[in-house]
Amino acid sequence: MKTFFLSMAGAFTAMLVFILLMVAFVFILIAGATSSAPPTPDKIVLSLDLNMEFSDQSPVGGLAAFSQTPGFIDLLTKLKAAETDDSVKGVYVRGAMIGVGSARAEELRKAFHSFRDSGKFIIAHTQGTYGMSGPSALRSLTAADEIWIQPGTDLFATGVTFETEFLKGLFDKIDVKSEIYPFYEYKNAPNSYNEEAYTEPHREAMTALAESIWNVSLADIAEDRGLSVDAVRSALESGPKTAQEVIDLKIMDKLGWPEEAEDAAKERAGKDSDVIELVSYIPPSISLKAPLIAVVGGEGAIVTGGSESGSPFSRPPGFASDAIARAILDSGDNEKVKAIVFRVDSPGGSPTASDQIWHAIKRVQEKGKPVVVSMGSVAASGGYYVSAGADYIMADRSTITGSIGIFGGKFALEGAFNKVGITFDTVSVGGDFADAYGAGKFTQGQEAEVKAWLKRGYDRFLGIVGDGRGMTYDEVHAVARGRVWSGEDAIDKGLVDEIGGFMDAIEKAKELGGIDADITPRLTYYPRRKTGFEALESMLGVSEETARVAYMLGSVANDDRVQILIDDLATADSVNSGQMLAVGPRLRER
Repeated sequence: MKTFFLSMAGAFTAMLVFILLMVAFVFILIAGATSSAPPTPDKIVLSLDLNMEFSDQSPVGGLAAFSQTPGFIDLLTKLKAAETDDSVKGVYVRGAMIGVGSARAEELRKAFHSFRDSGKFIIAHTQGTYGMSGPSALRSLTAADEIWIQPGTDLFATGVTFETEFLKGLFDKIDVKSEIYPFYEYKNAPNSYNEEAYTEPHREAMTALAESIWNVSLADIAEDRGLSVDAVRSALESGPKTAQEVIDLKIMDKLGWPEEAEDAAKERAGKDSDVIELVSYIPPSISLKAPLIAVVGGEGAIVTGGSESGSPFSRPPGFASDAIARAILDSGDNEKVKAIVFRVDSPGGSPTASDQIWHAIKRVQEKGKPVVVSMGSVAASGGYYVSAGADYIMADRSTITGSIGIFGGKFALEGAFNKVGITFDTVSVGGDFADAYGAGKFTQGQEAEVKAWLKRGYDRFLGIVGDGRGMTYDEVHAVARGRVWSGEDAIDKGLVDEIGGFMDAIEKAKELGGIDADITPRLTYYPRRKTGFEALESMLGVSEETARVAYMLGSVANDDRVQILIDDLATADSVNSGQMLAVGPRLRER
């Protein structure tokens, strides 16, 4: 009866929200019909607040889809389009108070340089105090013509630190036995369950990754500010700096408040200029006769099934194999599409799901459609698996990639249950492996079978990489074994073709698709982006119980440590159900 009343209350609330939105929509239509559209300003300053949170790609469901929130790659395309919009004079950037992520900082920096090269300006303002978030917040601003910092603030722009949680101590206390087998020694995601601290291979890989990101960050900041790398290193590694010290060191230019920096941007744009948020900016339309490039986006954990069937633990918009494979196939079937850019931002997931997506890429290539992969912040393990067959792979220097390896096994929970008085007895027919995934530990025979199964999965993964990259098994194995690499290092290892961001991938797709360099293509997105009301309809179809779960999960997701523990629980659940996983390390950069 309680569930009935809750469901009725949820349905009534949804209906009321729908009616109110419909009424608002009618008023908007009436207002639009009775008044002319506002004139486009002659002088525009685009504003971008890096404190706003953006998914890598535009959300395809939920409240964000209803509000038509753009993704990070949409901001990049808008900035590119603004370069040729005569009404746009410059950009005013509000710096992030915490890190934006090293790969994103790199792509923003490149976009800002391109924008400035078109003859337009960028003025940035920061309120300092990046805390322990690493160099990315600063790195995202240094390409500006002019950087302002708020008086009375301090700047923390520390080195790169990766923090990893280890659960073995907890498992020992509650008598849970982790029987998770990694292939191979650098496949460090299972170390969270199997170890109490970094193993030597784990520490080696993380140290090399942190050093790579720190060094390229210092080089970028130094180049942008006209300083030596040693000078920037000395300044940033010596602890917090006051606003005046930051200016004296020539890392920033002026003291001032946010409104003063914005006024300076408007003054530079010219009299009667207007400030428009980049997220709301609508670039000039591209001719319908322009050639098409399809953009297929996948973000988050790679799972089997459709876009609506993901676990409540997975982060939207998801990377569901049915949805992404269908998007790739549909874009390949579109005769007007000249090439496909596959944007991958994923730490991996199911090898089975990754295999399905990889196969879809092979199908469209057989039809003559080139596929260019653009790696986002992370394209590791399963994220690399889905990328390996592409015609061309591009990554940022700070992208986290590789992690070519798998793991699987289970958690033996019998001891923990025994501690609270719960015991198990088993009747099993069908061979020794029939009860392999019961509460007890693997037998020797079961362990051998699990390891043989995982080895076959590893070998298939390496074969796919070898075919895609033109490498032998031994050559792939030498750089695989589960090891994670930065994009900078992945170039040297033959895992990536070129350093470049999303807009570079568009240019490469033009080249491979036979589109002239001076032609601006139209971008068409797969899976198709929902309109606001389609997203609303999807939201209203969610059960009250599911909505409550989603709300509770969303309320804790802002804490990185909590989110990583949630991810660990989701991984543990998948492993204990007998799944093989291709998941990279859970990295919390700070």
